[in-house]
Amino acid sequence: MSLNLTDIASQVAGMAAKFKANGQKTHQQLLKAMVICGERSNDLAWLQRKTVISKTSWLIAQPEERLNCHYPSPRPPDEFSIIATDGSQIDVDRHLSLRCYIINIGNVILKYGSNPDAIISSLPKLYSEEGDLVIVPPDGRAREQLVEGTLLGIKRSVEECKQLASIAAKLPTGNSVLALLDGTLILWNLVSKEYPEFVIEELLNRGFIHYLDEIKKLNKDSRVAVASYISFPRSTDVINTLRVIQCPHEIPDCDRYCSEITTGKRGCDTITGIRDRDLFSRLLANGERSALFKSQSSIVEKWYGDHRIYFFYLKVDDEVARIEIPKWVVEDKHLLSLTHSLILDQCHRGHGYPVALSEAHQQAVVTGTDRANFQRLIEMALVEENLQLTISAKNRSKKTKWI
Repeated sequence: MSLNLTDIASQVAGMAAKFKANGQKTHQQLLKAMVICGERSNDLAWLQRKTVISKTSWLIAQPEERLNCHYPSPRPPDEFSIIATDGSQIDVDRHLSLRCYIINIGNVILKYGSNPDAIISSLPKLYSEEGDLVIVPPDGRAREQLVEGTLLGIKRSVEECKQLASIAAKLPTGNSVLALLDGTLILWNLVSKEYPEFVIEELLNRGFIHYLDEIKKLNKDSRVAVASYISFPRSTDVINTLRVIQCPHEIPDCDRYCSEITTGKRGCDTITGIRDRDLFSRLLANGERSALFKSQSSIVEKWYGDHRIYFFYLKVDDEVARIEIPKWVVEDKHLLSLTHSLILDQCHRGHGYPVALSEAHQQAVVTGTDRANFQRLIEMALVEENLQLTISAKNRSKKTKWI
């Protein structure tokens, strides 16, 4: 049965009216946020200290430059390459007796300059071995973790980074290269799901971080920057920093000073409800990047080391994107400029979104038809081996029309 849109229509109309009514409030919040940026922007040392010592329930960005800094894009080099990977997966089907999954990585190499070229491909891989399906604690004391669902999504991110490092290593030396990933460089789900430390060690330290290390090492012979691109970001890290600025206490402490104050009545609530992108859409001109900010995520502080994540915002036409880069890119002015100029160049070539990431996504996408064909392929392979695939009663019921 399809969705009854008649019942939903009036609810949608009410939602639209409420959205319109909130527009004026949002406008006032933005004006307030811009005033705060202007008033305290020059006192960087004070602001950095206050963000470090604050105790809040929300994530704060530590500014590395004055809040209202903005930088026009440098000119791209005459010769450069863009590489990108993106992935998708077919998850483990818990209704089947045979456990396996697929990760499909789309790969893109775009060369610009005197000898332009484009190499586009995909790399699908089936995982069915026991070592692929579970992560086992080294001491055997904790419960093993099944690689499926959210954990499989994290593993896919690791495989994307692994493939990016492999592509970068095969490029000719002496070239300027930007290695791009879609989405965040911070594996947030390893924190939110509170996975055991041996899982973080396997996927992050020996996985994602290891491959960032491999890319960093290439800078001995080339100029290789790595960055991730987040389109239409929902982050509020910088807005939360402005909330800390507003706090009248020397050491902001939400639990100590505001636990009994109703949400919406606190002093810092005058700018809640807006996002970083709303602020920087006003502060930045087209093509400009914002100041640099340091992520204070607990997983970054504990695990990322020399790859600690920084970010800036970039205005591209009507959109503000969040660009995440590791510490070693921030510390190299050439790599930082390269990242800014080449991402903007990619967005201009791709009508507002990086061409390389768009093509990588197209190579990686797995359709519903692909999933159905994959299951049939499994069934055929088992029949050839005189084996029977057991399917749960619930799954059979979904495929049967009873009424």
